Amino acid sequence: MAQILIVDDEMGIRELLSEILADEGHSVWQAENAAAARKVRAEKRPDLVLLDIWMPDTDGISLLKEWSAGGLLTMPVVMMSGHGTIDSAVEATRIGATDFLEKPIALQKLLATVKKALKHETVLDKKPLTLDAFARSPLLKDLKRRLEQAAAKTSVLLLKSGSGSIAEICARTLQTHRAPWLDLSAATTPLTQETLHNTSGGIVFIADLAQLGKLQQMNLVFALERLERHNLQMVAASSRSLTALVEAGWDSILVSRLGEVWVALPQISGHGDDVPEIAALLLSHLAERGEVPLRHFSSGARNALRLHRWQGEWAELLATVRNLALSALDEEIGAEDVERVLQSEAGGTAPPPSPICLDQPLREAREAFERMYFEYHLAAERGNMTRLAEKTGLERTHLYRKLRQLGLNIGRRGDERE
Repeated sequence: MAQILIVDDEMGIRELLSEILADEGHSVWQAENAAAARKVRAEKRPDLVLLDIWMPDTDGISLLKEWSAGGLLTMPVVMMSGHGTIDSAVEATRIGATDFLEKPIALQKLLATVKKALKHETVLDKKPLTLDAFARSPLLKDLKRRLEQAAAKTSVLLLKSGSGSIAEICARTLQTHRAPWLDLSAATTPLTQETLHNTSGGIVFIADLAQLGKLQQMNLVFALERLERHNLQMVAASSRSLTALVEAGWDSILVSRLGEVWVALPQISGHGDDVPEIAALLLSHLAERGEVPLRHFSSGARNALRLHRWQGEWAELLATVRNLALSALDEEIGAEDVERVLQSEAGGTAPPPSPICLDQPLREAREAFERMYFEYHLAAERGNMTRLAEKTGLERTHLYRKLRQLGLNIGRRGDERE
């Protein structure tokens, strides 16, 4: 039988639906909010999700959008609501929901809908990764807004201090659904009018201006002169400054045209608190595309990622996540796995951890310290809550509440070892 996840903030409804579906032979998981649903979705990969629309933290429609944007909508989702409207049902269906149940849910209606949904073949659409998948990262959420604001006023957008994968993620964010995509960096033949015509309404992308050869530079000029005619948006990244490009032999007028409107990509080295969440989302994306095995990070691993000085910036983070997923021997990636990979990339010597950023309000700095403190001791005590309570001097109930407030994953492993 199937594995089914029920997401609803009302315990009575969760328990009732769970009992009914368990009697039918299904394995049932419960989640009281979006945060718990994300965790179960990542670790259990259910065959079906029953998702309530109205929830206190993140509503069901927003969670559905998040899963769809991140390529995580690989299972049928049935929306539930006691205040359902035609508009909400239509929107949920447009995003990717399979069906809609209105509360109170009749027994036969529930069973028929579940049976129908489980027969629904969810086609895994391997969507490219965009910034929409990182909606819970303030750093990348802000970057997305800046990109969209700048791109709305120009046909040529330069991404400063970035290249490769992160630049493509940014460019893909500006690509409308099913719009054409043309990567000039990969071109090996002269660009033609026909190619541009076939790309009309789409994105012309250059991963790194500094890496373009003479032919590719000619193709860039050819495309640049015809953007308006074919309704094209050019997104070009550069790992070198515009002055350095001119010094390397680029035409100064061309460089000026490319640099009229630009967005500077943020450096992750100064945003350690965002790294664990970004890494976890990258890991989920790679797993859903079948590029790596299903994995998740332990609290200790998250802490190690947060404290690392990312001197290689985005490229190093992306490579590290992929290597961790491919080389870890267990489903849970631990702190020792992170240390092993980072030390090998650094030539055997891991850089010292970065301190807490002091250029922030006291409350945020205190929260960052507390998260770092508890993650350190969680890893040191290997998740044993009894020893953690003794080490920190907190009563168990207070300790659990504090860990939940900090968003730390306690898991079951520590409880089983007590």
